[in-house]
Amino acid sequence: MDPRAYGEDMTQSGPPTTGVLLAAGAGTRLGRGPKALLPFRGRTLVEVLADTLFDGGCREVVVVLGAEAEQIRSATDLGTHTVVVNPGWARGMAGSFRAGIDAATPGNSIMVALVDQPGLTPTAVSRLLGSHRPGRVTAAAYPDESGRLKRRHPVIFDVGLRSEAAAAAHGDTGARSFLKAHPGLVDLVDCSDLCSGEDLDTKDQLHLLDG
Repeated sequence: MDPRAYGEDMTQSGPPTTGVLLAAGAGTRLGRGPKALLPFRGRTLVEVLADTLFDGGCREVVVVLGAEAEQIRSATDLGTHTVVVNPGWARGMAGSFRAGIDAATPGNSIMVALVDQPGLTPTAVSRLLGSHRPGRVTAAAYPDESGRLKRRHPVIFDVGLRSEAAAAAHGDTGARSFLKAHPGLVDLVDCSDLCSGEDLDTKDQLHLLDG
């Protein structure tokens, strides 16, 4: 599918971008097994979101699995996307973050997305790619109750920052420590008119799968 069909400016300066979809969790809080396998739009959540990153303009997509990885592999069709498994997924998101970056084509920037954000759309991916500036971090943002933009996912790490961001990841915080240490590098892009940035964590949020 041509991402330009979604009506967003696809102009992106600098190197191409690899989409890294983090889908390694067990979905313990939700209690329905790995979120990757949740039914969504006649497919599974991991299939739809992997294609969303690609359709939005990512040059390639790396899907990072962990919990019940073999079951997910057998139950899904991830096409030409690269699938890697983080055997240490239970120790937190950092290992999955690093595994995804390691599997991405050297020389590409990285867009990190989460499998539990079913509201993500190709237009939002396209907007982030088109807004990204070399040497910077670009993050989707959504206004809070006061109207202040709050950083969420996806997040683009420029090619020159990917190794440093991976090295700084620890525990279940992923790249949060890197982002907090370098707030001046982060550009927020309001995506609230295109999609919901809400995470699917609890049963009362299952309505997010109705879209």
